[in-house]
Amino acid sequence: MEINKLKWEIPIIIPSYEPDEKLPALLRQLREAGFQNIILVNDGSGTEYMHFFEEAKEIYGCNVLHHAVNQGKGRALKTAFNYFLGHYSSMPGAITADSDGQHSPECIRLCAEALLAHPDSLILGCRCFEGEDVPARSEFGNKCTRVVMKYLTGITVSDTQTGLRGIPTSFMKQLLKVKGERFEFETNMLLETKTKKIPIVEVPIRTIYLEENKTSHFNPIRDSIKIYLIFGKFLFSSLSSSVVDLALFTLFCFLLRDRQWGSITYVMAATAFARILSALYNYLLNLKVVFQSESPVKSSLPRYVLLAVVQMSLSAIIVGYLCTIFTGAEVLVKIPVDVFLFFLSFLIQREFVYR
Repeated sequence: MEINKLKWEIPIIIPSYEPDEKLPALLRQLREAGFQNIILVNDGSGTEYMHFFEEAKEIYGCNVLHHAVNQGKGRALKTAFNYFLGHYSSMPGAITADSDGQHSPECIRLCAEALLAHPDSLILGCRCFEGEDVPARSEFGNKCTRVVMKYLTGITVSDTQTGLRGIPTSFMKQLLKVKGERFEFETNMLLETKTKKIPIVEVPIRTIYLEENKTSHFNPIRDSIKIYLIFGKFLFSSLSSSVVDLALFTLFCFLLRDRQWGSITYVMAATAFARILSALYNYLLNLKVVFQSESPVKSSLPRYVLLAVVQMSLSAIIVGYLCTIFTGAEVLVKIPVDVFLFFLSFLIQREFVYR
């Protein structure tokens, strides 16, 4: 089948909750543009909105799926994905778009063409967030999440919150098993691309905001919480490791008190045993919980030990040097140095230790 013809047959998935007149306007434009297959999901909008979905089915020939109650955008997308796989599995994928008029048929067409050109990649229709027409909430939410996502996950995208996406069929099957029922599902989708090593292709699109995006149900902080939890878990891992180290040191001091092995005192032994066990605890917690890595222990553990030695050495060298400049301010010097090394350690563990 010719690519120029196939792009009009790629299904367009539109999740919708409590729509207004922008929905039928979008459906009309899509039909006029030439798109043939539209999957519309009514995410429990209520009886007062039912006429929009009846019109979508009767006038615009949409495949309309219904949720009895609102279950969230993530669940609505999964419902549409399941329907797609049952009726359009021979297609290379589908395009997801929002129902509020932010995505024009022209932008949807560009994403459909990109999906056909890159059938194994996740396609993102990316907006530009510069300009007076961009609502402050949307600009701040995207820029904040973009920076945080790059640091915490290593994923670099210019529009983390876009709802205009091209989803390959093979990836869609995997996404049905990904957690997230509401807007966080779209964030989890991006995280899944790194886990599954799926390329991301960005397509520049028009930035359209109607009524300053007042109808959006997206909360940039709440719905990107999984990204922030990654660092939260890393912080908990580090703090709890310190507590474990202190508790083990106290225990070994009690068990080994007044013993000595040559020049090695019980305090030195307790310190060494506590540090080894707390480091092992920290390593396993980061491996299984924080980074959820599949890296084998035989390769990641030596890298972890190397990082720990280098980090400790750098701390000693930098603090020692700065203390010669800021005499008598040892604690004030050590705090910022160790905080800097803490953030640097996160990046190294993410990309090197638990790669």
